[in-house]
Amino acid sequence: MSAGLAARLARRELRGGLRGFRIFLACLALGVAAIAAVGMVRSAIQAGLERESAAILGGDAEIELTYRYADPTELEWMQGVATTVSETVDFRSMAVVERDGDTERALTQIRAVDGAYPLVGEVRLEPEMPIEAAFAGTDGLPGIVVERALADRLALSPGDRLRLGTQDFVLMAVLTRYPDSAAGGFGLGPRSLVLAEDLSGSGLLAEGTLFSTAYRLDLPPEADLQALEDEAESRFEGSGLRWRDVRRGAGGTERFIDRLGSFLVLIGLSGLAVGGVGISAAVRAYLAGKTATIATLRTLGATRATIFLTYFLQIGALTLLGLAIGLALGIAVPLVLAPLITARLPIPAEFAIYPRPLIEAALYGALVAMIFTLWPLARTENVRAATLFRDAMGAGRALPRRRYMGAILALLAVLLGAAVLFSGTWRLTLSTAGGIGGALLLLTLAALGVQALARRFGRGLRGRPGLRLALGAIGKRGGETGSVVLSLGLGLSVLAAVGQIDGNLRRAIQNDLPEVAPAYFFVDIQPDQIEGFRARLDDDPQVSRVDSAPMLRGIVSEINGRAAREVADHWVLHGDRGLTYSATPPDGEEIVAGEWWAEDYAGPPLVSFAEEEALEIGLGIGDEITVNVLGRDVTATIANLRRVDFGSAAIAFVMSMNPGALAGAPHSWISTVYAEEEAEAAILRDLADAYPNITAIRVRDAIDQVTRVVDGIAAATRYGAAATLLTGFLVLIGAAAAGERSRTYEAAILKTLGASRRRILSSFALRAALLGAAAGLVALGAGVLGGWAAARFVMETDFSVIWSSAVGIVLGGALASLLAGLGFAWRPLKVRPAQVLRAQD
Repeated sequence: MSAGLAARLARRELRGGLRGFRIFLACLALGVAAIAAVGMVRSAIQAGLERESAAILGGDAEIELTYRYADPTELEWMQGVATTVSETVDFRSMAVVERDGDTERALTQIRAVDGAYPLVGEVRLEPEMPIEAAFAGTDGLPGIVVERALADRLALSPGDRLRLGTQDFVLMAVLTRYPDSAAGGFGLGPRSLVLAEDLSGSGLLAEGTLFSTAYRLDLPPEADLQALEDEAESRFEGSGLRWRDVRRGAGGTERFIDRLGSFLVLIGLSGLAVGGVGISAAVRAYLAGKTATIATLRTLGATRATIFLTYFLQIGALTLLGLAIGLALGIAVPLVLAPLITARLPIPAEFAIYPRPLIEAALYGALVAMIFTLWPLARTENVRAATLFRDAMGAGRALPRRRYMGAILALLAVLLGAAVLFSGTWRLTLSTAGGIGGALLLLTLAALGVQALARRFGRGLRGRPGLRLALGAIGKRGGETGSVVLSLGLGLSVLAAVGQIDGNLRRAIQNDLPEVAPAYFFVDIQPDQIEGFRARLDDDPQVSRVDSAPMLRGIVSEINGRAAREVADHWVLHGDRGLTYSATPPDGEEIVAGEWWAEDYAGPPLVSFAEEEALEIGLGIGDEITVNVLGRDVTATIANLRRVDFGSAAIAFVMSMNPGALAGAPHSWISTVYAEEEAEAAILRDLADAYPNITAIRVRDAIDQVTRVVDGIAAATRYGAAATLLTGFLVLIGAAAAGERSRTYEAAILKTLGASRRRILSSFALRAALLGAAAGLVALGAGVLGGWAAARFVMETDFSVIWSSAVGIVLGGALASLLAGLGFAWRPLKVRPAQVLRAQD
């Protein structure tokens, strides 16, 4: 075999231009561009987070504690390792404004800071002023700065007064930017900044209230972050201390961006898989059009290997061109849209050209191109020269030789390995790959089934020649049925699954949950306030239910004498957890194992544990757990297991102890109030006036906040699915273009037999619409199955078919196929039968 000869032949073939490869290039370029663009945006955000890591965190390192301040030993250690320590306190409260006899309230997330804040970065205010001047206040009142959303909600302007708890403040400026904004995580209200010392008389930070403290450390340049982290965790083990530093300053935000980016890249891979169908079809159609050339080469003595290498090199060169176009688009789109993306992001992003996402996209594109072109290329070896002269590219063995099958499987394994490596989420990657493979298998079987049904029903039709002709074409072996169902069906399957997941998630949030959710969730109720709190609600006929419980926080440090994290890696053992105490079993929770303690029980500590979480950790009746509550270890024996529904929006705890186990521990109460919507304002007014320290979280507002987050995620997912669908439509156009020769011959035969143009066109239209509808129906089945799996195993919620999305998928598939089919039907209608039939053997 002469590689030089194959290279010369490939070069000469390429002189003919890109005719026949436009769909090939479009599918490859679009898939690569989508993956590269997502990777570029993700890399830009990661670079921005890394660049601003110290400012995002608020220092070189941070130590966070829940519901307590650092004790003297902890403070002494921090001051010993850092040049400066800044303390902040984070909690929720109600901002109250009295104006013209009316009182307005809004939930706000307060950050109380000290004089050293901020250690890194700067606070930007409107009007511009130093943060120290803003905190100084005016007219004898301390100053406060709030975010624009809170100022607009309460119609506040600089100089207006508002109240937090029992302390009045004067609004000095609107908070436009502050350094540690991205480190705060998900908040239920706009941010307010005040000096911590100005809250001393507010009554908001009493013992047992819900707050967290963060100590930002300005470390010497030579500080070893890992060594300091290890020392802090070993020195203060079991204290609930959480360490973060500039190596992962954005914390959960960075992980969320990375996971979302990986998910979108996997959706991009789905689009590339759809494009692979088009790539394979384009190569198959191109080689079918080269039968005379291949036959001539075989007659002149060219070996099978030479012919294979000739077209392998030719398609390889076109693959490089498609990769280059895709990478160029993947670079250009994020850079052009950088100002718009940056303006909408609450976190920094540094747009530039990053090699890693480009390498990832190019690798995916090259592997997909090779996987989907090897099969049709390899089949050139299975066809003899005599059959090639008879325009029979589809003849010969159905499967290529074993070495090519082995190469395809090896490339597929490399593709999956690369996806796992780049995404870092092997379960999600393999699940996505399994879904794509399952959808392809289902669509292949569906295509075969559609062909069989078309042949069966087509033979029995009488008096409907247009429909009979359409069914005959659909049932024809080697026709376009397989390509249409595969290409359009896979794209629609992704879109259908996204639509069902999105619709069910919205239904759960917007429709189902509010029907059972409380109107308000109250926190920070002091023990001496709970009776008066209940008395106000007991007298209200519009209040249907009030649930209250004492609330503490604790860390599960040991299980049966072993460190908890050594026993299991479970969310209950990560950080602090809410716990309560009760003399009687909680209403609505079923005891499934063991027994509840007596109301007057006064023995060693006992604990009731949530059944599902206990089984996941491996706990049972009689096991001992040690919970650190505000620095005090409480070792309790599991007395019973309860079935707890954490999705009901009611009060629910993983752990509940007997009252004596937590005697004397500072705590507050929480309460959920179920009431008519028209009574909510009066309830909030009366309770907030009587107890200014309590915080009311309106559940509907919280749901709206979650819905906005879901909207953003769903929008990003829909964009990825739309790119997949666009690729499927391109493949559909390619399939229609590839079938143009067949339709030309068919039209010539029908014209010879006396069929009119109208009848032929109606046959073509019916064929396209039926194929599109069939693809849509199969895609709908795959999408509903995928949506059910996501709802059942990921979101753990009920599932029902979103029929508006379902009908749209089927109609969209029929319309897309119809448009593509009609677009390539006009030329076959114009040909002269004699000219076409004379060219056939």
